[in-house]
Amino acid sequence: MEDTLTVWSERYLDHLAVERGLSRNTLAAYRRDLRRYIAFCKQRDVAAPRDVDESTIRSFVASISASTWGEEEHAYSARSVARALSSVRSFHRFLLREGGSDQDPSAAVVQPKLPRSLPHPLPVDDVSRLLEATDTSSLVGLRDRAILEVLYGAGLRISELVGLDVDDVDLEEGFVRVLGKGGKEREVPLGAFGRDAVTAYLTRARPAFSSKASRSALFLNQRGGRLTRQSCTRLLAASVQAAGIERRVTLHTLRHSFATHLLEGGADVRVVQELLGHASVATTQIYTLVTRDHLREVYYTSHPRARRGATGGG
Repeated sequence: MEDTLTVWSERYLDHLAVERGLSRNTLAAYRRDLRRYIAFCKQRDVAAPRDVDESTIRSFVASISASTWGEEEHAYSARSVARALSSVRSFHRFLLREGGSDQDPSAAVVQPKLPRSLPHPLPVDDVSRLLEATDTSSLVGLRDRAILEVLYGAGLRISELVGLDVDDVDLEEGFVRVLGKGGKEREVPLGAFGRDAVTAYLTRARPAFSSKASRSALFLNQRGGRLTRQSCTRLLAASVQAAGIERRVTLHTLRHSFATHLLEGGADVRVVQELLGHASVATTQIYTLVTRDHLREVYYTSHPRARRGATGGG
């Protein structure tokens, strides 16, 4: 029984949690993918890693592509299929490395082609409206303003923001110490607006929210506990509505906007990579495509000879 896929999958998930330090949400995604994969294998009477072959994995990928979810029977996207295959591949590489199998049956399985999805940042004016829409006359408003200023001003992921402790923010020097993906630490500058908002929150709001349960958490709910990502989603939605912004805005939109506005302002892509905590510059370069689109739009709108039919000067 020790060689079953189920036992090895638990060892692999332990490895991801302990040695690679993946976040709770990422671990949950791996667990869902592997449970589905192992259930599929059991249906085909494949119980041990050495019994898995390339056709097993190809059939698993095909089964996801052909299945649906929800009452309205939505088809799984190419991105969801690709993520599931990626989880299975990582699992089989672990098996090969740890001696659970003598081959990697996933190596030759082709990854589904993904459509290029560009970030959708907010214009600078919309960001300003969003940040100024919070009612800073209340303690909750002071907190919400500080959260939004840090998300946009430092380009943090929401998991990074809710994990911040008070000591992670150096208001005198203007830096935030962030624990990013894979447990990698980085320091990100925090500008004047962000520092002012956090100072107001720490001075007036956090002491009112604080309790024995607060410990060192920076952002607190009204009961004194560490604020959750769900609470941040709700406060963002309220600010979007108050600002009169009609398009869809997520917490990650502020991170997209942070990166795009830096590049539009002339920042080097490798500097932006460091600020975002991307392991590869290729991940950051997706934002350069957005700024090129913006430059092209400005050019065609502004240059007198950018379009046919334009009249030249004398």
